[in-house]
Amino acid sequence: MFDNLRAAAIAGAVACGLALSGPAAHAVESSDPIKMTLHDWTGQLITTKIMGKALENMGYTVEYVQADYLAQFAGLESGDLHVAMEMWETTGKEAMEASLATGNTVDLGETGMKAVEEWWYPIYMKEQCPGLPDWEALNECAELFATPETAPKGRYLGGPVTWGGFDDERVEALDLDFEVVHAGTDAALFAEIKSAYERKAPIIAWVYTPHWAPILYEGEWVEFPAYTEECYDDPSWGSNPDMAYDCGKPRGWIKKVGWAGGEKKWPGAYEAIRNFKIDNETMGRLIDQVDNQGRDLDEVVNEWMAKNEATWTAWTE
Repeated sequence: MFDNLRAAAIAGAVACGLALSGPAAHAVESSDPIKMTLHDWTGQLITTKIMGKALENMGYTVEYVQADYLAQFAGLESGDLHVAMEMWETTGKEAMEASLATGNTVDLGETGMKAVEEWWYPIYMKEQCPGLPDWEALNECAELFATPETAPKGRYLGGPVTWGGFDDERVEALDLDFEVVHAGTDAALFAEIKSAYERKAPIIAWVYTPHWAPILYEGEWVEFPAYTEECYDDPSWGSNPDMAYDCGKPRGWIKKVGWAGGEKKWPGAYEAIRNFKIDNETMGRLIDQVDNQGRDLDEVVNEWMAKNEATWTAWTE
């Protein structure tokens, strides 16, 4: 009860602080709403809400708009959408680079988080398939990961189709005895991973970081041939001379991207967004509070804002 009262007090204090201090803190160039995109995984919602609340504290109006991770670029290029807080090099590099080339969007810099998105298995599976994490062990152990729907092929539980990632193409290019089964949502993906891990059941699935799973669960990512641009662009590269994607996913940055027109319309906001930085450990712990501890996302964000005022106010100065 006292924890609930404390959380409510923190949330109220943050809300009150935003309402009272925001407009006086910065000369807002336009009162039109900055439309920030929301996607379908918890971390992106947290990132966006943290930045959105910081912008509101500066006096800007913020509007949150649900948008598809890759298809959002049409809206960002037209100015119907304004800011996307997480584009991952692992899955969104090509779409982002193509959009930037139009001149209608602008790179707003790295978030400070480092992305890994790859096939992952719990460490207990290594006892049954000791050749892991080498990808070439996958076919030897495919039946360990089979389900009635995929047998005799193994099942790889992928992310929602909208995330991209080329896993279906990867399976074909590397001639893996696996069937890709896409989870419908981020929540469904990690609910199944959690259930399997607690039962020590076989599973191989798309796991990414920043996230709580690599922090709380002991496991490893499969080691595919290292990504290069040629692997994705040149079918002759790699072990399969006829197909691209015969390698793992890229690893690297998570960036912010925005409508280019926003630079002139809200220069102060865009500068603050460029200054945004947060690390993998912090984000993974925040996601855990929402996904596993059942806390309200906005409550978690408000609490972080209250405890880390020096951090986020530095972005806005």
